[in-house]
Amino acid sequence: MVELKTDTSIDAMYEAGQVVARALTAVREAADVGVSLLELDDVAREVLRAADASSPFLGYRPSFAPTAFPAVLCTSVNDAIVHGIPTRYRLRDGDLLSADFGAKLGGWVGDSAISFTVGRPRPADLRLIETAERALAAGIEAAVVGNRIGDIAHAIGTVCRAAGYGIPDGFGGHGIGRHMHEDPGVPNEGRPGRGLPLRPGMVLAIEPMLIAGGTDGYHAAPDGWTLKTNDGSRAAHAEHTVAITESGPRILTERR
Repeated sequence: MVELKTDTSIDAMYEAGQVVARALTAVREAADVGVSLLELDDVAREVLRAADASSPFLGYRPSFAPTAFPAVLCTSVNDAIVHGIPTRYRLRDGDLLSADFGAKLGGWVGDSAISFTVGRPRPADLRLIETAERALAAGIEAAVVGNRIGDIAHAIGTVCRAAGYGIPDGFGGHGIGRHMHEDPGVPNEGRPGRGLPLRPGMVLAIEPMLIAGGTDGYHAAPDGWTLKTNDGSRAAHAEHTVAITESGPRILTERR
């Protein structure tokens, strides 16, 4: 069932989204050669503590997971697409890092992700990240009253495929509100004019995931959480929490 949020609820979700935005900004600023992924998780935890917010990631255990997620931040490096668990791994020059973070504040959840390079960037990585951001922007632009879920999916998929990148099948965006994952699902590829109509009060986490090698295959790492590309190529992930309103899409996790 899709819950339509009131304007007051969307304003409250914006406050949760701004905790997410501050955390991702802090993580990006702290990420450098030699910094460990666990240290970045500590940075994100400090933002939660300062905001008196909690983590929807920590302790989360969906049906596919062998264990509960042990961190507040997902850190996916290089050929990891999403759901990377922070470890003692220290970032190296040229690494591509995707950071995904959520916060719960006042009973409402925000969720967002960014991808960026550490140290000297590879031009191919910059193109991949820029395309992920363009795909996200296209999906958000399609998130308007009168469109359907398929219009968002088609907008994202068109940008990704035109650039020659793969899209991991079965993973995409989702509804969000009092819980991190709510109805409806938001695929990263689809047919326009299909799927659930978009209505004022719907709030969606829109999140394209791109595989640089152009293939769609992925597999779970031994930790049971991290999804990695089958071809060993790099991946990028971009995400915002977006409210559907009469005046257009409102990005609740926008970073200032």
